[in-house]
Amino acid sequence: MNNAPHILVIDDELQIQRAIRTILTEKGFKVTTASRGEEGLTLAATNEPDIVILDLGLPDMDGVEVCTRLREWTQCPIIILSVRDSERDKVAALDKGADDYLTKPFGIEELLARVRVALRHSASRQGTQSKVIRAGSLMIDLAWHIVKRGDEEVKLTATEYKLLAYLAANHGRVLTHQSILTNVWDPADANHTEYLRVYMRQLRKKLEVDPERPQFILTEPGIGYRFIADE
Repeated sequence: MNNAPHILVIDDELQIQRAIRTILTEKGFKVTTASRGEEGLTLAATNEPDIVILDLGLPDMDGVEVCTRLREWTQCPIIILSVRDSERDKVAALDKGADDYLTKPFGIEELLARVRVALRHSASRQGTQSKVIRAGSLMIDLAWHIVKRGDEEVKLTATEYKLLAYLAANHGRVLTHQSILTNVWDPADANHTEYLRVYMRQLRKKLEVDPERPQFILTEPGIGYRFIADE
């Protein structure tokens, strides 16, 4: 257990807390829990978790503030928890550095999948991720700026490639409209979501087998996009 990934769960719903602890402990993870934001921040500072699972509705402070304070000193993945009607809060937390979110209620397999993605992303932040991203028949070489679908090279414009590279380099993460526009275009364009719609359509036409039912570039309604790469 000493080498098991350490997950910190910050959630004031004891039923959720117990369920997550049971599920993750059975899978071999070390789990620490907190019911309040300040308690969670203290535990994070003293125990340095590999992943933080963070509820936005905490009794003592807003979950977005917890996310902001964590990002002042750690880059460990943060998975936020939220109810369906708090889309604005989810976007705010993602913009403040959270990596992913789960909507309550959620399934066990979904939770485990998000944890696996977070661990892979953590490894990539430490420089262990390959520069070649594969997603089905797609191959994206981030070092050589080459994109292939099967054996054929896909011709992309400079902006299309920059957008795809940003999505692929952060595969598995939910990227908000604002974060994509800021990183691919410019901070001044952060509210120009029409840019994204146009370029996402173009990318899907070039990369997806069925652009109307995308497999690689998924839409997170009202929030942003997520690129799905192979395991």
